[in-house]
Amino acid sequence: MLPPQVRSILEELRAERIRGASWMAKRGAEAYLILANLLEGEELKKALIELKRELPAVNPTMASLYNLTRFIPITDDASLVISRAEEFLHLIDEAKKAIGNIGSELIEEGDTVITHSFSSAVFEVLRTARSRGVDFKVILTESAPDYEGIILASELEKLGIKFELITDAQLGLFAGKATIALVGADNITKDGAVINKAGTYLLALACHDNGVPFYVTAESFKLHPELRSDEVEILERPYARQGYRVRNFLFDVTPWKYVRGIITELGILVPPREI
Repeated sequence: MLPPQVRSILEELRAERIRGASWMAKRGAEAYLILANLLEGEELKKALIELKRELPAVNPTMASLYNLTRFIPITDDASLVISRAEEFLHLIDEAKKAIGNIGSELIEEGDTVITHSFSSAVFEVLRTARSRGVDFKVILTESAPDYEGIILASELEKLGIKFELITDAQLGLFAGKATIALVGADNITKDGAVINKAGTYLLALACHDNGVPFYVTAESFKLHPELRSDEVEILERPYARQGYRVRNFLFDVTPWKYVRGIITELGILVPPREI
């Protein structure tokens, strides 16, 4: 039986609409810390087995939750669990900084970056480029139906980064105005496909047709070691407008052939051979 404090985090993760795989992995690691501080011995071991099953089920599309549960051992040693969870949290922070440094080198003076949804890794790339004094512009979608793009616009405004906000339906119209595309990822599959916010595939197609290089930012813990793209469960969330049911799959699948490179803390990987 998982303690109420851990159950509360699982429910928080299930209810989350805006923040993505990195934030979920961070909260998941914090759940392990709470668990190890509350339980010990055989009771801890049983709870770890339960959490290993329940945490990825919160959102089975996200590789970060699956990889987190692989990183934390099933043990009766609370100090080992705490050590591993703290190490994972450190890896999250360091990976994002490295991605910011590596990815920002791709943004040149006068560039126009196009993006979809709100990726914390993409934001770190943009923030780092801005801190280096690079003058560039961002085209971003509003990212319906949860409107993550509005949150990103607010963050860009705070940094003084120029941006243009568009509806999702205008991706095809605006892709040709960009010089580079940057998106995040919730899962990079074993065969090199990118699972991300629905609409990412459409952006990749539009960029391909307009000769715009399409890059993905993803910490290495978002690379799934086992699943291929056709094996990933894509979640659909109930959604209705004016009394009509609207299909609302949260993610789509972008084949590797449309991806110029995947920016990780390990460097820029070229799918599928380097995945």
